[in-house]
This record gives sequence, C-alpha cells and structure tokens, in this order.
Amino acid sequence: MGSEAAEVHGRCEPAFESLRRALADTIETGREVGAAIAVYVGKQPVVDLWAGHTDSARTRPWDGDTIVNLYSVGKAVAAVCALRLVESGALDLDSPVSRYWPEFAQAGKNHLPVRYLLTHQAGLPAVFRELPDRAVLQWDVMAEALATQEPWWKPGEGHGYHVNTYGFLIGEVVRRVTGKSLGAYLRDEIARPAGVDFFVGFGPELDARCADIIPPLPGPDGEQRRVLLEGDLAALTGLSRMRAGAYRNPPDLSGHGIVNTREWRAAEVPSTNGHGNARAVARL
Repeated sequence: MGSEAAEVHGRCEPAFESLRRALADTIETGREVGAAIAVYVGKQPVVDLWAGHTDSARTRPWDGDTIVNLYSVGKAVAAVCALRLVESGALDLDSPVSRYWPEFAQAGKNHLPVRYLLTHQAGLPAVFRELPDRAVLQWDVMAEALATQEPWWKPGEGHGYHVNTYGFLIGEVVRRVTGKSLGAYLRDEIARPAGVDFFVGFGPELDARCADIIPPLPGPDGEQRRVLLEGDLAALTGLSRMRAGAYRNPPDLSGHGIVNTREWRAAEVPSTNGHGNARAVARL
C-alpha cells in the first residue's frame, strides 16, 4: 500500500536530483517504508538523502543518523577487515587458513588458502551436522562447526555463495590474527577512526537509532525463500542438503525470526547482521 507524498530530507547536488525523485517515489508507492541514499564522487559527498519511517506503523521517522541491518553488505566489510590485515603484512592470502587457525586443518582443509575464504571458493557454504537453535548467536559454536566441516566441493575448483558462513570464516581468521573479534577490529581500526557508522554487534544505546526490518511482500522471491526455509532438513541429501543448510542450519540463520531482537543486534554475525546506513557504506 502506498503512502502520502514523501518528504525527502538531506542534501543533493543538482546533477543528482533524479535520485531525490526516485527516493520519494520508492516511499510513496510503498516499495519501501523508509530508506536512504548516499553517493560520494571521490572524497566528496554529492548525495545524502533519507525519507520515510523506521517502523511498519510509520510512527518513527527515518533520519540522517538511522542505522539498519544491511545483511550482505557485511560480507564486503568483513573482506575489508581481512584486506586491511593483508595490507599491514599480518595476513597472507596465499597461506593456509590453518596457519592462523590450526583447528581448521580438519577434514582435509590443511592446505586451503585464506584467499578462498574471500572468494567463496572454500566449499563451506553450509554445515552438515544439524546445529541447535540460536547457534548462530554463539561464535565459538559456529567456528568449531566450520573447522570440522568437510568441504562440499574441492576448494578452488568450484564456487558457491557462502551466504551465512562467510563472516564466521573470515571473522575467525581476524580473531586469531588480532586477538579481537571482527566487530571489535572493525570498530577500533576502521569505523571509529574514519567516523563511519557501521557496526557488527552493538549495545542497547544504539537501539533507538535502529530501523526495524519489515518482511517483504509475497512474491516469487518469497516463495523461493519459503522452500529453502521449510521441510525436513535431515531428509535432504547432496546439493539439496547443502542449499537448504546454507539458509537454515541453524534455524535462525540470516536472522530468520530474530532479526529485530536485542540478542541479534548484540551478536556478531558478519555475513548478515552488520548495521549501518547509506552514508557509512558510501564512505567505506
């Protein structure tokens, strides 16, 4: 359902005025309840706009400091953290992951290079053994499960989207190298020094700034998600088991059912629960 004429806030260079109109149209037609757009040309901000609301009841206006769960943007940010360590010489992309994370050598992964974690070629998009509810919120449980998991294909010879495991894999390497969680490393070494509002795990002091995630309207994409998220996981084998497990083992992967909760926001799930805004992503 559409809304009344949307008031778009912020600033926009004249050459990009079409983005202001596009944002207003997106809110007015109901495709989004609230949203923001930011664009940098070089180091210069040329677009910084926001409109709409942060809740389905439309009682809380979206403002310039609103943050929201940005899902897979977190994968790019996790990669930035790893590459910052490469830049400093603390991490080598062609060294085995097991050099930094010895337990990872299990199940034939002793020679798997760090590079494959970043390029979705590690063969670890899912965990085969069934994990308990809320395991996604327990870093050590997820890291141990991935350390013991046998690759679903020969690493380096195939490619598959590591939709939920990407952040745990890279994040554990970051933790082993720096002694800090990925969220803490991001905060201390990248986001805070640059004045960027991007967080992987945050406290209740930021909840008032955080927009709710509102489920999408029914449609073909929703039906595909439903198929992946329902059914008996144990009855599946092969590729079907891998695909389903990538999205629902443990059951609350991708924040399914818990995305607006305090426990989800506090946890570090770098693939899917990075929170920030358009301004932060544009600056990064």
